[in-house]
Parts: sequence; C-alpha cells; structure tokens
Amino acid sequence: MLTVNVHDAKTRLSRLLAEVEKGESVVIARAGRPIATLTAYQPPARRVASPGSMAGKIAMSDDFDEPLDDLFDALKPGDAPAA
Repeated sequence: MLTVNVHDAKTRLSRLLAEVEKGESVVIARAGRPIATLTAYQPPARRVASPGSMAGKIAMSDDFDEPLDDLFDALKPGDAPAA
C-alpha cells in the first residue's frame, strides 16, 4: 500500500491512478495522518433488473380500481369513535 501526502496526490494523480489500475491501493495523508484511500472501482454486486424482467410474476386483481364505498364515510368529521 502506497502512502502519499495531499500535495503529491494532486501533482501525481495520473501516476497514482496507473498504480491503482495495477491493483495497488493508495493512502492519501495530510500531515502524516491518513484521510482517504484511492482504490480500484468495484461494480455493485447486485445487478439492476432490466425493464420487463418481472413480466408474468406480478398479478393485479380484476377489481383493483373498484371504489371503496365506506372509506371516505369513515373519515367524515364527527363520526370518529370516542377515544
């Protein structure tokens, strides 16, 4: 693991990235105290599902859009049960 200070990291970024591409990790330090690590990008472990991949796996009831007759009646003021 290579350690460089902030100034060196700014001036040698291209070279540091080349080291990272080779598999090296780079620690960036300020006043000798590590503050960041420069490592190779790792793609997310889980893929995002492509559009349409759930086709045939989701079902919707035939009456999903039927009105809920009593729903709004229960929300009228004054009809709430006593606490």
